[in-house]
Amino acid sequence: MASDTSGLSGVAERYATALYDLADETKSLDAVAEDLRRLKGMIDGSSDLRRFLRSPLIDRQTQTKGMQAVLEAAKTGDLVRRFVGVVGGNRRLFALPGMVDAFLRRLAQRRGETTVHVSSARPLSAEQSAALADALRSAVGQKINIESKVEPELIGGLVVRVGSRMVDTSIRTQLQKLRRALRAA
Repeated sequence: MASDTSGLSGVAERYATALYDLADETKSLDAVAEDLRRLKGMIDGSSDLRRFLRSPLIDRQTQTKGMQAVLEAAKTGDLVRRFVGVVGGNRRLFALPGMVDAFLRRLAQRRGETTVHVSSARPLSAEQSAALADALRSAVGQKINIESKVEPELIGGLVVRVGSRMVDTSIRTQLQKLRRALRAA
């Protein structure tokens, strides 16, 4: 199973590198990054779109045309549209989310930025996000990009991931620890 994941990761990295190099060459890194963030939001927000990308039952032409319609509706630039066309033509749309993530990671690395994944029970206010970014910036020593995710099952608190490190202050985790302590007593 791990080899499947590493193979998928390798495919995503290769395509992301090609797109990154082309965007850098054409001086359109910021525009491509913005288009990819918008695309990522659409993929993350739609289980139907995720199924469409992963389905081996949908033929190449239908998948590619469908994605072009999605990209046109999202008003993405020509470079991203052509890139997704090539990805679809090569039957690699299942790896598109990984390609987007790899591209954005590479761009952040070039800019000396660190992406922090924050999960919370409710959406963070602008004030909370700014305070969290300031605290993380001083702890990490780099520019911070916060990717927020709402997970109501956390009940309250936050789960913060920076690279391979994680800090979990969620009420869910505290209740689980209390439950284990009571069972052990």
